[in-house]
Parts: sequence; C-alpha cells; structure tokens
Amino acid sequence: MALTQQQIDDFNREGWLFLPEVFSPEEVALMKREAEAIYAEQRPEVWREKNGAPRIAFAAHTYNEAFRLLGSHPRLIEPVEQLFGEQLYMHQFKINAKSAFTGDVWQWHQDYGTWKRDDGMPEPRAMNISVFLDEVMPINGPLLLVPQSQNAGDLEAGHDLETTSYPLWTLDNDTVSKLVEKGGIAAPTGKPGGVLLFHGNLVHGSAGNITPYPRKIVYLTLNAVSNHIRKPTRPEFIAHTDFTPIQPVADDALLQLARGSFRQAAE
Repeated sequence: MALTQQQIDDFNREGWLFLPEVFSPEEVALMKREAEAIYAEQRPEVWREKNGAPRIAFAAHTYNEAFRLLGSHPRLIEPVEQLFGEQLYMHQFKINAKSAFTGDVWQWHQDYGTWKRDDGMPEPRAMNISVFLDEVMPINGPLLLVPQSQNAGDLEAGHDLETTSYPLWTLDNDTVSKLVEKGGIAAPTGKPGGVLLFHGNLVHGSAGNITPYPRKIVYLTLNAVSNHIRKPTRPEFIAHTDFTPIQPVADDALLQLARGSFRQAAE
C-alpha cells in the first residue's frame, strides 16, 4: 500500500489525501455491523450526543477483533509510515457516528491543538487516517477541510465545553475565514471503504446531519513513536500511553475474519 510520489506531493501541498474504496464491501460490512453493536453497549468508551444518540466509540481496537485488525492493517499503517519515515503507535482510535437526523456538529478545529494541550504531544508528527463505513455524501455531514491550512502552524484556540457533548479546542470565525479565503473548503465524499488522510494541523469541522443517511467513520490517530505524548491528562482509552510500534497484520486478515463471521452466521 505504497503512496505514489504524486500522492505524497498532493498531501504535502494540500494537507489531505483521499483514497477511494481501499476496503472491500465484505470488510466494510463486518466493520459496520461491529460498530453498530458497540454503539448499542453501555460502556465508558462510548460517548453520546446530548440527545442520547452515539457520538464516538473510543478504543474499539482494544476490545473488538475486527477493529483490532483494522488498527494494525497495512493499508493504513504503511502510507503513514511512508510519510513520517518511522514506525507508529496508536495515539487514539475512535468510531465517529454522525447518526441519521441527530448527528451533531464538529466545530472548526485542528487535531494537533488538542493533542498538544491535553496530551503533551511535542510536534504535529501524528495524523488521522480514516475509513468510511457509510457513504459520505455532500448532504450527510461530510468532513469539511480547509486545504493548505496546515501551513498556518498551531493556531490559537479556545476550549469549547458547551456546544456539544465533546470538549474541543476550537478556532474563532475570523481565523477560519482568513484561511478559507486562501485555501477554500474541500468536502471529501465517497463510498464505504474509502480512506482519508489529513495532516494534524489541517483545519476542519463538519455540520450536523439532518438526513436519513448515517455517516460512520473510523479514525486511527497514528503518531510517530519518537513523538509520543509526554503529559497525558485524558483517560487511557482516549489518549493511549502504550507506545509500542504497530506491527502490521496480513493484508487479508480482516477479509478472512469477515468471511469466517459470515459463515458462522449462516450455519
């Protein structure tokens, strides 16, 4: 799963890269089913919107086999290792649910802002690489990215504890407006199984989802081992402190689990 030089150049210039349909329908169907089962559980790793709908399931790779394999999948690990030039560990793993009709907003922010302030991450040598579990459309709350905004560095942010059920270091409207004037806004869309990479300092957010179409996305936050966090303040299931380098599994591991699960269900 090596990126081409053109893809690397595009990522370095724009701050993000979308790879369509990296995972097969069989693999995605397994992950969707497992995600929905996790959302139905009452456990501390599952955070909910103010109305009770699921918002995030953290650390599923630590208690679910499908997501354990995804968290070590070479189609996700190898491109980020290629960009960073070193081994990675899992800083955070989450399944974001923007539920049909009720999915709430994600305010404008940079991910590294939170990783630095809340976790003591030295540099933005971590990034999110995400897998679409549902089709992401222009209408169901796609991620909105400000291309090239990673070049603005680590921006001043305020700690928003009220807008949603999830505390976030957010950017003010003037800052976002200036960055959008320069870079515009991109909204990557695609079918289930697509993969999106974006720089830790890329400004992004998303609107609420008032459509009948859910929008589940798995996010692996992969951090360079040398850049491990120094002063974690959040629970272990949100910001991991196991800095062991990830050893990729076989490329067909998730597919084999999906086929075994299907056969078991059919018997």
